Amino acid sequence: MSGDNYFFGDNVTMHGGMGNTGIVKNQAAADPAAASPALQEAVEELRRLIELLRGEVPAASARTIDDSLPVLSADADAAPQDRHRALMAIAGIAATVGAVGQPVLEAVNRVLGLLGGQ
Repeated sequence: MSGDNYFFGDNVTMHGGMGNTGIVKNQAAADPAAASPALQEAVEELRRLIELLRGEVPAASARTIDDSLPVLSADADAAPQDRHRALMAIAGIAATVGAVGQPVLEAVNRVLGLLGGQ
């Protein structure tokens, strides 16, 4: 088996102690422009509901919503953890306003489900 090389997942090759530049991840990055139509539709519905909710919350919560909106688009070039954090912040705000926030909370859960529970 000498000379046979099989690479699965990450691969690191080091030659000497200087000039080592990184790791080969062997993972394909998802194309943000290729977001599913269902995800795009769910995100647009969430954004519409957030705009309605925004007028019903205190100023501090409205600022949190405003800070979260840039990463909440189906084609946003945001890190998954940033998108998850924004969704959780909006879900928290929606949960505090009771029945008014219920549609937003359901929309957040729908988007999270389409994102694979990020």
